Amino acid sequence: MSRLLALMYGAAAYAVFLATFLYAIAFVAGVGVPRHVDNGPLVAWPVALAIDLALLSLFAMQHSGMARPAFKRWWTRIVPPAIERSTYVLVSSLVLVLLYWQWRPLPTVVWDVHGPGYWALIAISALGWLLVLASTFLINHFDLFGLRQVWAYARECTLADQPFVARAFYRMVRHPLMLGFLIAFWATPHMTVGHLLFAAVTTAYILVAVKFLEERDLLAQHGDAYRAYQREVPMIVPRPWHRRRGAPAGPVIGQRRPTA
Repeated sequence: MSRLLALMYGAAAYAVFLATFLYAIAFVAGVGVPRHVDNGPLVAWPVALAIDLALLSLFAMQHSGMARPAFKRWWTRIVPPAIERSTYVLVSSLVLVLLYWQWRPLPTVVWDVHGPGYWALIAISALGWLLVLASTFLINHFDLFGLRQVWAYARECTLADQPFVARAFYRMVRHPLMLGFLIAFWATPHMTVGHLLFAAVTTAYILVAVKFLEERDLLAQHGDAYRAYQREVPMIVPRPWHRRRGAPAGPVIGQRRPTA
């Protein structure tokens, strides 16, 4: 594959991801975009429920399926390894675009907060999104979204593994990126049945995928080093009262991409 073409492909995939990520913030907040979690074509609630569950299931299967090592080994026989990550990012983004487009709202109100509580929940949600973004940079944002791989390929450089360092949020929880998503999804002053469905299903998906898929892969790849990290650092919920007996401050495992 042309090295320049691979670089352009990676950049385009990243641009699609960035637009999709920014739209996700507005989609969950329910403001500023034509289609969001509480705005779209209204249909009977059983139909809306079936469509929304199908969309969330499709994203879960694609997002987890393409992230598994066995799939990657098969997939890189078809696509060049240099663009494998960019392709994953692009397909994930396109599945999210489909979700935004076809989502059917369930507008019954569960809670509606006003006054100071409104702004407090908005601020907490914003902090959740900031935690998501910050966590990507703590592990290597450009590797996570495929840019490092296509840049190295374009320069004809060997891509060396970078060690994962348990710094900042990763010394408090093993998956701060996922914690950020959970905060952003639940901290809303206006909770509808549709938003509740979105938050509940994505929460269940995150917990199951992290516990039984991602952590299994990390244990298989890094063995005792990651097992020690599991013992010292909680998975998603921080425990500030828990005094760690020496959580690792340096490299604890090899290169890591936290995808469910």
